Amino acid sequence: MAANKFVALDERLYAYLVAHGHNQDPLLAELADETARRFGRAAGMQIAPEQGTLLNLLARASGARTAIEVGTFTGYSALCVARALPPDGRLLCCDINREWTALAQSYWARAGVAERITLKLAPALETIRALPAGTSFDFAFIDADKANYRAYYEEILQRSRPGALVLIDNVLWGGEVLNAADRSADTVAIRELNDFVAQDNRVEAVMIAVADGLTICRKK
Repeated sequence: MAANKFVALDERLYAYLVAHGHNQDPLLAELADETARRFGRAAGMQIAPEQGTLLNLLARASGARTAIEVGTFTGYSALCVARALPPDGRLLCCDINREWTALAQSYWARAGVAERITLKLAPALETIRALPAGTSFDFAFIDADKANYRAYYEEILQRSRPGALVLIDNVLWGGEVLNAADRSADTVAIRELNDFVAQDNRVEAVMIAVADGLTICRKK
């Protein structure tokens, strides 16, 4: 067998990686800074710059017109996806926190994409299940409460067109997916979803080591 082929990142190599991609958008950097100032430790929920760039590239390359995000926080990932949509494209954002998403809305307006985004402040499963019959998504990003990851995946997949991309964040969970002693609800939920997706013949899937781990699924 060929030797395992990966590079372990330290801080210097990670900084090099970020610097050599198109990850220096000034508005996104400003949003990240304001999120850190206003929300402190909670800012750790925000995606990494290179992850935002990847979301944008995948949404754009797939020709997505309709998208959904579960877990919006202060709007960084939504801004990346919305920018990739055509002018008549639509992104549905699901969250429950009014304070976080108020900041998101201010940045969406500044970026000129507010008209492409519909924000629903309610439990995401309620929002998704209440969608009109025939609703279909081209692109999805799941980054919310981990206990409901499997339910989000199922509800979105059945409302996704063939060829749609469904992205799932935090699938490495800081490495805790390999810690058998960690039986916390979040870790178990992520571990179980990872095992399920790896065997789900409705999709083609790859897990990549971006940020805290990202699984990319393409619906067959």
